[in-house]
Amino acid sequence: MSTGTRGERQAVPGAEGVVATPIVAPTGLMPAVAAAIVFVASGAVLMLEILAVRLLAPYVGLTLETTTSIIGAVLAGIALGAAVGGWFADRRDPRRLLVGLLIGGGLLALLTVPIVRWLGPGARGHGDLAALGITVASLVPSAAVLSAVSPTVARLQLNDLHTSGTIVGRLSAFATAGALVGTFGTGFVVVPLMPVSTAVLGIGIALVIVGLVLGVSLRAFGRAAGAGAVAATIVLAALAATRDSPCDVETRYHCAVIEVSGSPTGRDLLLDNQHNSYIDLADPKVLQYSYTKWVARVVDASAPAGRPRNAVFVGGGGGTLPRWFVATRPGSHAEVLEVDDELITLDQERLGLKLSQALVAKVGDARTTVRKLPSGSADIVVGDAFSGLTVPWHLLTREWIADIRRVLKPGGLYILNLIDFRPNNLLKAELATLLPLFRDVQLMSFPAEDGLPAGGNEVIIASDTERAYPYDPAVDGANLYDRDEVEALAKGGTHLRDDFAPVDQLVSRPPMSLR
Repeated sequence: MSTGTRGERQAVPGAEGVVATPIVAPTGLMPAVAAAIVFVASGAVLMLEILAVRLLAPYVGLTLETTTSIIGAVLAGIALGAAVGGWFADRRDPRRLLVGLLIGGGLLALLTVPIVRWLGPGARGHGDLAALGITVASLVPSAAVLSAVSPTVARLQLNDLHTSGTIVGRLSAFATAGALVGTFGTGFVVVPLMPVSTAVLGIGIALVIVGLVLGVSLRAFGRAAGAGAVAATIVLAALAATRDSPCDVETRYHCAVIEVSGSPTGRDLLLDNQHNSYIDLADPKVLQYSYTKWVARVVDASAPAGRPRNAVFVGGGGGTLPRWFVATRPGSHAEVLEVDDELITLDQERLGLKLSQALVAKVGDARTTVRKLPSGSADIVVGDAFSGLTVPWHLLTREWIADIRRVLKPGGLYILNLIDFRPNNLLKAELATLLPLFRDVQLMSFPAEDGLPAGGNEVIIASDTERAYPYDPAVDGANLYDRDEVEALAKGGTHLRDDFAPVDQLVSRPPMSLR
């Protein structure tokens, strides 16, 4: 690695005419070193972007708006860093600037976790602006500083106009390669192997180390500056490490918390800060949430008590309904389609889930795993993949429902737990999508004062056979809306299909009083 300077000459007026005066410009880095630096800096930015989705989810949910805020904030940081970094590189010693950017970017990365953990609890229930605010505060500074690395390296390397295109193109290619490796490495390797906060901590420390090594090689700072950088890294790393995680377990997709609730054997499973499942470790027949009781009533009404049935449960959660199903109908078979294998493991280790020939879990996105189920194999399909305001849009479309119909036996039941609030636009859209595909569509929901669905958990019942479902409003607290009433509710609803399913825009958040 060269640490010298390259000489250029500029003509300036002198006493005896024009005098050539040397301008000192820094010598460039070895090509491999320059490529490695932009590779690392760009990769770090993309890694932080992906990890931020996991950091923010416990506080603001995992919605399209959250993801959009994160992508937009990072892109804003990249644009800002590229512009401002290039400006400074033309006016400062790019060697010292480069070292400062790497160390500064690492220190800012270390601040990401504390910022999210400080601001996150106050953002709960305050909508998309809160998500955007936390994202900007936690990601834009580090993304901007690290994105200033590439123009600074380019300034160092550009010493011949005849090769400027080659140099800039090569650096751009390595920066893009770093972003690709950071993206795939984070999603396929880092997240499954370690907690998100640990990964962010590792990125920050690695960047500071790279900056310190480069600074020593280029003699770009003194001992005091180096010692200060090390001390700041230690302080911020300790701060990040001591900020309590809101999660008991970080699975591949969720921040999971388990709380004792109701009784010594009662457990509440929270996913991304939203109540997801209630489980009684001593009795799988216990159902706590109202919507699970509604589903149970519908299932019980579909066949005489105790008759074995085959059911598919889309979404595992804590496994409440699948366990209830096999416990109340011996000889039945239940298949659970769950995208998060680590959640299944958590259920087994801490929530008493016991898999067997009667209760099987199949890991993978339900859109792909359902295709492996035989046609006409299920008496009942229960859709229960919602978690708070996390909406699996691809499990609401006409194409998805076509697969459900294929799996159902003639006269089989499709029972869908959907979460929406007034004005219930998502509920209207799903009802409008289901009505042309099933002979009978009914709805169980808490009623508002006007008699229409109030929102919250809303259970849709669809079948090719008209059925009467017993319910007691005094006990269940719900209204049962028949097909005629459902058709009135669905008027103006958007028909959801794979090509157009704006469910994140249709779903309504709960009133402030319910958050």
